[in-house]
Amino acid sequence: MAMTPARVWDAAAVLEALGGSEVALWLWEPGDDRLRLTGALGVLGLSALGAECSSAEIMALALPEDRHGVDDLLTPRDPGTKVAAQFRARGSAACVWRGEWLEEGVRAAGVVAPAARFAETPYDALTGILDRRGFLARAAERLAVAGTDDVLIVANVNRFRRLNEALGHERGDLVLAALSARLSAAFPPEAAMGRVGDDEFAVMTTADETASMALLRAALEQPLRVAGFDIFPTLSIGAARVRGGRGAPSASELLNRAVEAARTSGGGGVAEPRARTASIGALGMSRLELESDLHGAIERGEIEPFFQPVVRLATGELSGFEALARWRHRRRGLLGPESFLGLMGELGLMPTLGAHLMRAAALQLASWRNTHPAMAGLTVSVNVSTVEIDRAGLIDEVEALVRHCGLPAGALKLEITESDIMHNPDAAAGILHALRAAGAGLALDDFGTGFSSLSYLTRLPFDTLKIDRYFVRTMAANEGSTKIVRSVVDLGRALSLEVVAEGVENAVMAARVMELGCDYGQGFGYAPALSAAEAEVYLNESYADGVAPLKATS
Repeated sequence: MAMTPARVWDAAAVLEALGGSEVALWLWEPGDDRLRLTGALGVLGLSALGAECSSAEIMALALPEDRHGVDDLLTPRDPGTKVAAQFRARGSAACVWRGEWLEEGVRAAGVVAPAARFAETPYDALTGILDRRGFLARAAERLAVAGTDDVLIVANVNRFRRLNEALGHERGDLVLAALSARLSAAFPPEAAMGRVGDDEFAVMTTADETASMALLRAALEQPLRVAGFDIFPTLSIGAARVRGGRGAPSASELLNRAVEAARTSGGGGVAEPRARTASIGALGMSRLELESDLHGAIERGEIEPFFQPVVRLATGELSGFEALARWRHRRRGLLGPESFLGLMGELGLMPTLGAHLMRAAALQLASWRNTHPAMAGLTVSVNVSTVEIDRAGLIDEVEALVRHCGLPAGALKLEITESDIMHNPDAAAGILHALRAAGAGLALDDFGTGFSSLSYLTRLPFDTLKIDRYFVRTMAANEGSTKIVRSVVDLGRALSLEVVAEGVENAVMAARVMELGCDYGQGFGYAPALSAAEAEVYLNESYADGVAPLKATS
């Protein structure tokens, strides 16, 4: 019988749980001399510090004999360096602080909990479920029982490192905590559940592997809103079947089989009890079903453009939008591009998707320009991949679409990345000149991340450079990023190109990139990608106010 999740918890529930437990999250920013704390501060004896404090304040709170540990914890280290310290706040029991240095050593983050908890419990301090050691011990107990049939399932959160980079370590921790809460709610208490890696969860249960794997995916692959961001988790899942008793593999061996099953089956498979080869199980079938759905998604109108605003920095006026693909799946809800673009590439559907998005975005732009005559300069950008650049008929389609929609030259912009250009720059140059003649504007996307030749850049008919969001986001903490942004702006001016800064998260960042000479800004500080209806509202508000809304801070 199929199982369904008992309930689903979100990040708000996790924050409440942190406040009621003996755990707190910490984030140390030495450049600002600021320590941020979230969680059970009173229980840990840290309430005097509040949500934010300085290094001097926490040093004063620690007992004199423990201050060396505090100083060691707060000393900047190389990125990826693990740190740990144990010390007591006045009038409280000893606490253990554990964490890691992030982003080129400019921040550190981690958890703090009573020392006794680390010493005596097999549970993960962040999520509250078993840690790797505790899970393997529980699995070994089950394997020792003769005649039992178990399945061990491993789920790895796809692209979690990228999510951590985008949201920050502490928000990434909230995602993990929320996913573990959903996992606990979905499976019965007798199942063993653990966090066995930084972004890996495991479950061992007696239930059928097909139902269990589907249940795990249904529980965890639900949209999640964290700190104002909509997160769409996706998983790579594998499973290993086993019969307990003499001859059963060790818990570590069984876990390795499940991990390999996930890896070798493309994200969803089942390992046979005595073999390392993976077979296509329920998740393999799910992938086949997803492929089938994807083939008809465009024809059914399920894949549509969402629009992220692009704003003229000097005036705050809305300049246009970038069109980004979203899939309104009939059963899974709204899916972001990370859920299906890779599979579309494997299926050879990228040219079809590109043509669909370009046409839909151009028609929407034409409608907006007709509705808002005062915004006659409005533009829309569409990403074009390598396979689309080489596609026969692209130039004729662009010319026909521009003419059909009555768009002036350059209103429909095509964005191409450095890597897509540099795989064959001579051939690309001819195509780009033809696209420009057909009426398209051309933007070089993610500039600064590739290895483009400046000599080629001077020969290519781009009118816009887009600075990769990483450099914009890290300017405050990394002088090298500021230098790169300034250099790109100077290069754009020298070549008479407009420059767009991606990743603008707030007014402070907008002001900074404008000071460096950027013409336009784009990012969550203005808005995420919006549906056509939401973008219409945004456009109307921007038109009425004269400026696009911008967050003061993140």
